[in-house]
Amino acid sequence: MTNPLIEDLQWRGLLYQQTDAEGMEKLLNEEKVSLYVGVDPTADSMHIGHIVPLLTLRRFQQAGHRPVLVVGGATGMIGDPSGRSDERNLLTEEQIAHNVTGLKAQMERIFDFGKNENGAQLVNNYDWVGKLSVIDFLRDYGKLVNVNYLLAKDTIASRLESGISFTEFTYTIIQGLDFNYLYDNYNVKIQVGGSDQWGNITTGLEVIRKTHEEETNAFGITIPLVTKADGTKFGKTAGGSVWLDAEKTSPYEFYQFWVNAADSDVIKYLKIFTFLSREDIEALEVTVQEEPHLRKAQKTLAAEMTKLIHGEAGLEQAEKITAALFSGDLKALSVEEMKVAFAGVPSIELAKEDKNIVELIVEAGISSSKRQAREDVTNGAISVNGEKVTDLDYVVNGKDRLEDAFAIIRRGKKKYHMVKFN
Repeated sequence: MTNPLIEDLQWRGLLYQQTDAEGMEKLLNEEKVSLYVGVDPTADSMHIGHIVPLLTLRRFQQAGHRPVLVVGGATGMIGDPSGRSDERNLLTEEQIAHNVTGLKAQMERIFDFGKNENGAQLVNNYDWVGKLSVIDFLRDYGKLVNVNYLLAKDTIASRLESGISFTEFTYTIIQGLDFNYLYDNYNVKIQVGGSDQWGNITTGLEVIRKTHEEETNAFGITIPLVTKADGTKFGKTAGGSVWLDAEKTSPYEFYQFWVNAADSDVIKYLKIFTFLSREDIEALEVTVQEEPHLRKAQKTLAAEMTKLIHGEAGLEQAEKITAALFSGDLKALSVEEMKVAFAGVPSIELAKEDKNIVELIVEAGISSSKRQAREDVTNGAISVNGEKVTDLDYVVNGKDRLEDAFAIIRRGKKKYHMVKFN
């Protein structure tokens, strides 16, 4: 019997590799299981490339299964060689503790941590790995895994020429130890990970098999790497990674990332990242084909993702800023919203003094010459903080300096500049 959850994951394109597809489907048909995803605290925020395994685990939770989220307080100190060509910088215990706090808050937005039987659990592998002595680790776990077995793993083999430390060489054993500990103590039977985690997942299954005399019932699945139709890297913008932390990527910038998805990518993203039903996504697919100019699918994707990560308030702010910029009505925005909206526009610093509008826009590089500046002003092409300026004698002064620090000048319909005064 086909499991409806597995069927849905396949339709969404979320299944890449499975250690035993038939065995896992049988398990899911027979019982509610616990399964886990591990996240190493290498930063105090995840970016959108990190969350696909977590969102997949959330789908299991919605189907009645229990997610166990492992924050790698121990493995984060060592560094995963997967997908890297060089050694990671080692973090201090203080840095890791700070990062763990940030990751916990983000996971609480995605999962239900209620007291019900499938409420998510958050654990830190430092709690069990940190208690192991070197002798215990080598005797109890090092003996289980043959060096030839490790050398055959892509993540290790790819690093042999450039060099890999013994520290990172042992990473996969420690992750295997995690799966074994969770299998024994949390009844975890499935590990979910990105496509680069296949080697670590299979090490876990090897450790479980060798530490249990009875037949084991553990499985692993990986999720494909998210790609863009044009071949460029997913999850990156000109400004860098798209973070979940609002201080690193504002809700408005987050919303804009999704709303700017290409027609060729948007349906795939709706399947992978949102919890919309198959019927809703297929209806949006029709709109992409028949009325792409309305961008209904992109707006839905942006709204769903921003609400999930930043809540209703974050979505409301993002939509408010988007609407104000589209209409040119900046007066609808607060000073704080203006700062967010124009964080990425060209900016220049000028002395804090009253200045004629023509002189200011030439000095700021907004108009190329005084003649051009006079034309721009008289033609109504210049606005200050959303107010059109047509008077050549207009003086930009304290009333125009928001927080006595900056002003937003627009030339034409779309060219915004931030002038900072110091």
